[in-house]
Amino acid sequence: MGDGMIQGKEGMPLRIDKLGIVIAALAVYGALLAPFATFRANRIVQGEAKAILEALPPSLGYALLALLAFAAAIAFFKTPNLVRMTVAFATLVALGVLIGMAANHLTPPENTYARVSPASGFWVMVFAFSLLVADALTRLNPGPVIRLLVLAAVLAIAGAMLIGGGWDGLSMLKEYASRADTFWKEAGRHVTLALGSLAAATVIGLPLGVLCHRVEPLRAGVLNVLNAIQTIPSIALFGILIAPLGWIAIHVPGAAAIGIRGIGVAPAFVALFLYSLLPVVANTVVGLAGVPRDANDAARGIGMTDWQRLAGIEFPLAFPVILTGIRIVLVQNIGLATIAALIGGGGFGVFVFQGIGQTAMDLVLLGAVPTVVLAFAAAIVLDALIEMTVTDRNQGNAA
Repeated sequence: MGDGMIQGKEGMPLRIDKLGIVIAALAVYGALLAPFATFRANRIVQGEAKAILEALPPSLGYALLALLAFAAAIAFFKTPNLVRMTVAFATLVALGVLIGMAANHLTPPENTYARVSPASGFWVMVFAFSLLVADALTRLNPGPVIRLLVLAAVLAIAGAMLIGGGWDGLSMLKEYASRADTFWKEAGRHVTLALGSLAAATVIGLPLGVLCHRVEPLRAGVLNVLNAIQTIPSIALFGILIAPLGWIAIHVPGAAAIGIRGIGVAPAFVALFLYSLLPVVANTVVGLAGVPRDANDAARGIGMTDWQRLAGIEFPLAFPVILTGIRIVLVQNIGLATIAALIGGGGFGVFVFQGIGQTAMDLVLLGAVPTVVLAFAAAIVLDALIEMTVTDRNQGNAA
């Protein structure tokens, strides 16, 4: 990131951060030009845009504007990364708390029909200061444990707001309140689809990757087939699987009893499994190919068998690359599992497509936000595991 420079008081140079200019501009737009919250008298009527000073009591509104101005200045000028991250994180927490208070402030007493939702200004500011946190973290380059602690802190704060009822007045939480049992049922199905297909792909893909590494003529054919499957759009693949799985359910004894049928979880699971194979197999091949020849020669020299070399030398050295493939699969599957709702597979996509059909954006968010949070958390956790694995391997090599 390049930086500009201006002269401050008494000739002291003040450096300008170019990314900070963008973040400050977004913060100013979100705070002053875009609405902070949207009020609707009921679920289906057109909403009324409310600025910060309309959505909050005056004291809180002016306090938030002052915090946003300070945070924008911190972003605009070149400041220590730890300060930038701390201020941006505090601003995000303040936005999260105050949007819940805005819902309570705007909703008339004893009114169960009114709906209050975060508006574009809120989302722009959340994006801007999330970008500032991410940029500061990247520059600080913290270790994996610190990144996991930051993730845990974010989830703990969000959990405290949910448990404490700070967001109960928001429209999305009112949608949740009327569908709580269904939400957790679909959440379990979403996680089952994503993790179950990943587990199946890992069980099949690892041995297949080892075989492709060992048998070079087989490698190109297998990878080309798996690559061709990846190019099939998800909706098309779900549709392709309906006919064969429906035939199996009718003609194979016991298949229907264990849940195999043309629509529902079965085609979604199989499609996600097929999509998962290429990253697992390809990364296994690449990881094993990257094992130093000297390590294999030394293992042969002490009389290790092929299986012993694979289990004790090759696989541990290739594991970070294999884990990278698993990370790609998990994040991919969490997103793709949303589409499963179109064929009765369940998951958070149920709320997304119901919301689209009813033109209810808050219902769409009820399905979309948990999906994004799951994918984001999974990426951070697996990135940290990969880095810890690489560090342990390097320390072992040095020893």
